[in-house]
Amino acid sequence: MKCLGALVVLLVGTAGFAASMVPGPGSGVPNASRARVNWMLKCQGCHRPDASGSPETTPTMAGQVARFLAAPEGRDYLARVPGVATAALPDDQLAELLNWTLLTFDAGHVPTDFKPYSPQEIGALRLRPLRTDAPAMRARIMAVLSKNKPQSEVQEGEFNGKNRQGGTPPG
Repeated sequence: MKCLGALVVLLVGTAGFAASMVPGPGSGVPNASRARVNWMLKCQGCHRPDASGSPETTPTMAGQVARFLAAPEGRDYLARVPGVATAALPDDQLAELLNWTLLTFDAGHVPTDFKPYSPQEIGALRLRPLRTDAPAMRARIMAVLSKNKPQSEVQEGEFNGKNRQGGTPPG
């Protein structure tokens, strides 16, 4: 009986968690459940379930990833980094996953005029994946973001090419 009670608590908690993260209509996320599963299978192994990243290897995405949209190269960068551009997903599911990631882990920084990634846009961008040039592009974007953000809002390591834990993230 205790086991059944624990299972009910787990299922209710998981359902509440999933429901709280369902992006609204026009968000570019037609199937939030599928996007979440794709996050779990394709992203969270490195970026962690809460998108916090890991010291020295993987950038923090939580509260950060949508900030890239404020830089001219940022939108392209997000779709062209190797882990995104080469993900084993069709273009429609990759667009859905990227939109879901932005809206789930950094909704507060998504611009009000944000246009969701489309499968066609993802298809075109992933034809030019960033490989050796990813760190240089990231550094340019970080420089733009640092200039555009008031110093009082810059957190230690946030826009200097390092993740929150102080490690230099790969492109």
